[in-house]
Amino acid sequence: MDIPSKKYGFFTASAMVVGIVIGSGVFKSAGDVLNASGGDLPIAILAWLIGGLIIIISAYAFSIVALKKTKSSGIIDYVDDMFGPKLAYLVGWFMQFVYYPVLVGILAWLAGDVTNTLLGLENAVWPLTAFYFTGVYVLNLVSPKIAGKFQVSAMVVKLIPLALIAVVGLIAGLFNGNTLTAISERATNVTAGTGAGLAAAVAVTAFAYDGWILALSITQELKDAKKNLPRALILGSAFIVAIYVLFFIGLSGVVSNNEAIVNAGSLDTSIIAAERLFGVFFGNLVSVMILISVLGTLNGVNMGAVRGMYQIAVRGVGPRPDQFTELTKADAPLKGGLLSFAVGVLWLGLWYGNFQGWWGGFIDTSVLSIVFLYIAYILVYVDIFKNFDELPTWKRYGVPVLAILAALYLIYGAFTSAPLMFVYFAVIVLIILGIGILLYGPADQAVKTES
Repeated sequence: MDIPSKKYGFFTASAMVVGIVIGSGVFKSAGDVLNASGGDLPIAILAWLIGGLIIIISAYAFSIVALKKTKSSGIIDYVDDMFGPKLAYLVGWFMQFVYYPVLVGILAWLAGDVTNTLLGLENAVWPLTAFYFTGVYVLNLVSPKIAGKFQVSAMVVKLIPLALIAVVGLIAGLFNGNTLTAISERATNVTAGTGAGLAAAVAVTAFAYDGWILALSITQELKDAKKNLPRALILGSAFIVAIYVLFFIGLSGVVSNNEAIVNAGSLDTSIIAAERLFGVFFGNLVSVMILISVLGTLNGVNMGAVRGMYQIAVRGVGPRPDQFTELTKADAPLKGGLLSFAVGVLWLGLWYGNFQGWWGGFIDTSVLSIVFLYIAYILVYVDIFKNFDELPTWKRYGVPVLAILAALYLIYGAFTSAPLMFVYFAVIVLIILGIGILLYGPADQAVKTES
């Protein structure tokens, strides 16, 4: 088996953390966080800081694991090493049938929403959503190489609209007094109800901060990984927190709290801010960059989605592993990708139902799918203080305990924001995992792949 060379340094690892995490979430979540905080801007800012602290602690805990398990990469491998193949299979099953398809659908909807606004169309959001949703699957299954090149290009664009709105909006807000007004005056049109509060607002930030764990995939290729991996994860995450908070404050300089809440859940708040700061033409240019950022995130998540079933099948478990490990001439797992597409359509239908009032409340699958993954993270944290006996006390006990508390707080926040919707989602997840258990099958014949 070939062993990858040590070719990446601290700056590459840090750039990977920043590039993966920063995407559509911060543009979508501004109004959501403010609404969940009860319309109180200082509480919302605190929520962004606490949400950022959670990913810093979580990333540091995972860096401890990554340095010990250098031959593994990612949550599924870690759970497999620590708790065995069956539990790892369930984590992979959750990611394949919940996490990935949920996020692909919502990101396609966000891309459709911003495109609808940019083109000045009426009621074209869902047709555009279908276009982006189908298109990203076609791209990744027909030409994975082009999809990879697009991912690199989109990453460069992501920081531009964030930095522009953060800096210019902050300066404008201080001069026109809007920022101080937003800080001192609570919004009057809050819709979060009894679930509003700090914990609920922190849970909403999970969507914007998601993705940091994917940076662990290059652990084996890092120079001086013992020093560079923790530094990259911590400093890269800290940079993200700083730019998010500045962006959020910058928005308040040109968009009132009430306006942000009216546009919660969409990218309209960011688009309005861009137009007010830079005029219609340059504002639209910034909005196009936001669209590219969303499409980059959509493509990145879809790259994982089409490979999810392959990652399960290659272990020799699940339904028909011999079928789901087949690759096309373009080196794409077609059957797994088509299954992911079908599951994604179902989750997209659930998201559509939110806007039609079908469920008696809003099931925010964008947040819940991420928060539920933190349950798997807790398994990894527990194993640190159980089996990493070579570590000093702080790393063996202090870090994982803090990470567990952070994960539990995130889960608690998601529950308190909408308890009934949380239960609905949990029931759906349990049914999906139950089906996965029934289809686990014997793993007496591993699927062989060439390295």
